Amino acid sequence: MPHRHPDHPHQRLALFTALVLVVIWGGNFTLQKYLLHLLTPDGFLLVRYTIMPVCALLMFRWRLGRWWPPLPRSDLRAMAWLGLVGHSLHVGIVTYGVYWSTAFSSSVILACGPIFTLLILRYQGTERLSLAQLLGVGLAFGGVLMFLSDKLLGGQWRAGGGDLVLLLAASLFSYYTVAAKPMFDKRGAVLTMGYSTILGSIPVLLWCLPSAADISWSSLNLWDGAGLFWSVVVSAFFGWLGWGWVNAVRGVARTAPLMYLMPPVAGLFAWALSGEHYTWIKIGGAGVILLGVALAQYAGALRRWATQS
Repeated sequence: MPHRHPDHPHQRLALFTALVLVVIWGGNFTLQKYLLHLLTPDGFLLVRYTIMPVCALLMFRWRLGRWWPPLPRSDLRAMAWLGLVGHSLHVGIVTYGVYWSTAFSSSVILACGPIFTLLILRYQGTERLSLAQLLGVGLAFGGVLMFLSDKLLGGQWRAGGGDLVLLLAASLFSYYTVAAKPMFDKRGAVLTMGYSTILGSIPVLLWCLPSAADISWSSLNLWDGAGLFWSVVVSAFFGWLGWGWVNAVRGVARTAPLMYLMPPVAGLFAWALSGEHYTWIKIGGAGVILLGVALAQYAGALRRWATQS
């Protein structure tokens, strides 16, 4: 992302936009749970990846003035791989994970993404982990075990399995984040997001189309359609475009901590709208996870800041 200018005229607007997006994404977990039970995961994915490629083409036309901006085959192959990992696998697995788990659990487990990003960078040799960061990694995974303990000990295998599936999805998104950076630097966000969305939608549609006839489309009413539009277009597509703008204005370092507000927001929506209840061990586990993720993510930056001061 471009470096944030300290006197950027849209600082307050960017902060407000970021907070609005956190509320939208936090509430989307509960909305998505409702839509998944209404349509099944295959039905939801079918709708999502029928709409998202259209949004990507419209974005091409709006930002670049062409429906199909040309790219060399090597870049298209790279985009196809990013689409497979970031959309076909990550979004597909997240959808089933949210369906099997709960809204609050989904938001907490997916917040573990930065841990996997650090581990991938360490494996590639591009990032050295300090003792504090290693402690954060261990703390986060200990929090995951604590968070899952009431489900597993209570025999809630479907919900506990859903959380483990979401943990896999978080690792896939971390890999996508690292793998996509060279293409973002080379081709920019519009081309990378657009082509990876379009190409990644193909395997999802091939997977979901056979079950399309079994989905009760006639049960959808006007409000359900509005919820689908909100979840797919507003929350997923325009939400990530807006978050990219916020990062450009405020800088990633100042914006990323706001994501830790999302699990509490998701928990409040789930409690208020769907009647979710939380044990103290679940709340404690969620707190330990977020503390571990924050320590692993920012301990290195704080050490560098202290060294330079």
